[in-house]
Amino acid sequence: MSGQISYTFYRTVPVPPPWPPPKPAFTGFRFPAEVIIVAVRWYLRYSLSYRDVEELLVERGIEADHVTVYRWVQRFTPLLADAARFSRHSPGDRWHADETYVKVNGVWRYVYRAIDQYGQVSDVLVSARRDADAARRFFRRALSMLKGPPCEVVTDAAAVYPAVLDELMPQAWHHVEQYANNAIEGDHGRLKHQLRAMRGLRTDKTARVIIAGHAFMQNLRRGHYELAVNAPPRTRVAAAFTELAYAI
Repeated sequence: MSGQISYTFYRTVPVPPPWPPPKPAFTGFRFPAEVIIVAVRWYLRYSLSYRDVEELLVERGIEADHVTVYRWVQRFTPLLADAARFSRHSPGDRWHADETYVKVNGVWRYVYRAIDQYGQVSDVLVSARRDADAARRFFRRALSMLKGPPCEVVTDAAAVYPAVLDELMPQAWHHVEQYANNAIEGDHGRLKHQLRAMRGLRTDKTARVIIAGHAFMQNLRRGHYELAVNAPPRTRVAAAFTELAYAI
């Protein structure tokens, strides 16, 4: 029959809905992100205990228990440091490495730390032992975050360092000399001063978060991150924390 129109029917396949956006890290918390970020920043920046931060918040009309502040610090410090790592400057090619010790729930723990010639903390590691395995784990972690190994590593005369450095960084010059490592030993003092005000560490996990958070804050204050570069120096840390809050 002329003029007849034919129709073709197609089966429509339902399109799955897009994945929902990830929930912000602050979802589910009773206090707004601004309050949480300020409390975490105060704790990491100044020599304060959790009760000190609680008191400062109360003076500003915010009723937050010191246990709540502790939970904020433990929860958000690693998130902030991780969000900032993409804007971190590459450490220099001369490292000062050493270990110090802190008490965690009455038991001594060793803290391996390294800084470069510009004062940037390369990495930290909390360990129950002071041996070759701990030193190896520390340097492997530090190297995993860098584009290239350092040209020189300055340590004390501990017997474990030569073999570990020859294994992991054979091209680096291992320098051992009296007073050559004063830079890192003086930097340990800043960490100890901060921990004394915090009135003790209760668990290994707490120690790892706080000591890594101290290194993050120290690097941020010294300008080793491309964060809040247009802010005035006195408000740069606060502005950087605000930027990082949007990233998490």
